Amino acid sequence: MKKMKAKRIGVTAVIVIVCYLLQCTLFSHLTLASIKPNLIIIVTAAFGFMRGPKEGMLVGFFSGLMIDIQFGNILGFYALIYLLLGFINSLFEQVYYDEDIKLPLVLIAASEFLYGLVIYLLMFMLRSEFDFIYYLSHNIIPELIYTIVVALGVYPLILFINHKLEAEEKRSASKFV
Repeated sequence: MKKMKAKRIGVTAVIVIVCYLLQCTLFSHLTLASIKPNLIIIVTAAFGFMRGPKEGMLVGFFSGLMIDIQFGNILGFYALIYLLLGFINSLFEQVYYDEDIKLPLVLIAASEFLYGLVIYLLMFMLRSEFDFIYYLSHNIIPELIYTIVVALGVYPLILFINHKLEAEEKRSASKFV
């Protein structure tokens, strides 16, 4: 059992690190009109509604902490935002079904919108930059669309890996019964 838990932690860490590296390297060169997709939101949201509050919050916290370390001015700012996004998405764990892709896409889109809104409120509005319509139409909505398009490819991969891990965990658990 401990071996399976360690494997799940290791695979989750690899997913988070790979998505973080892709976001910082490859996707920074694939910008469209200075907008790039947010893979970290896809991963945080997916682990939130797939695995529940504990894993969603942990993935969100460590993902946000990596962003804070590299890009942030305040250590813990992005960690707190992603932690909250992981928790909010975990509230939908009971209504989540693997076969239905509509709910995950809606939750990822809502997470991206909420993320953009919080960034605007805390980073721009507090500096007396009140042009919300401009920020909404030039940053939040394009990034939301780009993230959803990328989520159509990334989310099924995360779902596939989650199914494989769950199948292994069930096989391992059935050996002890």
